[in-house]
Amino acid sequence: MMVNYIIGVGRKFHTARLPEVRRWYDNPIMATGKYDPNTSQSATGRVTKLAGGTWHLEIPANPRRGYRLAQLDDHQALPRRSFPWKAPLRFSLQARVSAQAIPGTWGFGLWNDPFSFLLAANKVVPRFPTLPEAAWFFHASPQNYLSFRDDLPAHGFLAATFSSKKVPAAWLALASPALALILIPGAAQSVRRQLRRVVQQDAVLIHTDVTVWHAYSMEWEAGQVRFSLDGADILHTDISPSGPLCLVIWVDNQYAALPPRGNLRYGTLPNPELAWMEIRELSIAGKA
Repeated sequence: MMVNYIIGVGRKFHTARLPEVRRWYDNPIMATGKYDPNTSQSATGRVTKLAGGTWHLEIPANPRRGYRLAQLDDHQALPRRSFPWKAPLRFSLQARVSAQAIPGTWGFGLWNDPFSFLLAANKVVPRFPTLPEAAWFFHASPQNYLSFRDDLPAHGFLAATFSSKKVPAAWLALASPALALILIPGAAQSVRRQLRRVVQQDAVLIHTDVTVWHAYSMEWEAGQVRFSLDGADILHTDISPSGPLCLVIWVDNQYAALPPRGNLRYGTLPNPELAWMEIRELSIAGKA
């Protein structure tokens, strides 16, 4: 999900209005009830708007490694402090994907884009790495291990949240050389234990056929997040991210793993079959 390519401008979303909410926080850039998401894609990835307002995100079949991404987001060239979304809000959409098991990751929700600089509109935005904040539906193939806790699912289709202690960017910059320890045999688990002290998380496995349309929603508040699938609650957690956050909807072929035993592994995966996601009826609305 890292943005490694020049950002383009996508077409407009038309958001559904919910009777119990006020629209888009009265945010000036979204006061019309529609906005322009960015499309982030690799050279062979594709993001297309279909008839009826459905979005199609696709990466091609390729037996070789090499990063492939199709993504919608709304961080644009904004610094994190100016990301558009804060609690309380309700996020919902309908989605389906091409296969039950897609190599890499895919998902949708809100996060703080924590891992890298951003190249946008032919300029570098000074967005330094930070600790993760997220509330999202996230699918990770078995090559991934994306939990610092041993008692939570680390791959599969998850409803998940991350909430991190506030650490100044300068401190993270000073500490970043120590992260190289995760590449040293025997040292990775020490770093993993330290990360558990500053990054809280919660997650639950979702058991459903992701190749057919489902309605996904979450209600994000300052002290809790509630996830639902087709109207049924699947996770209610008090581990709630700090805003502001941005939208992210993506499919890619990368993996990362920091398991309880072993060292950090990361990279890209072959995807022998075309992989795609379709979404429709996206709504993000602030609660009254």
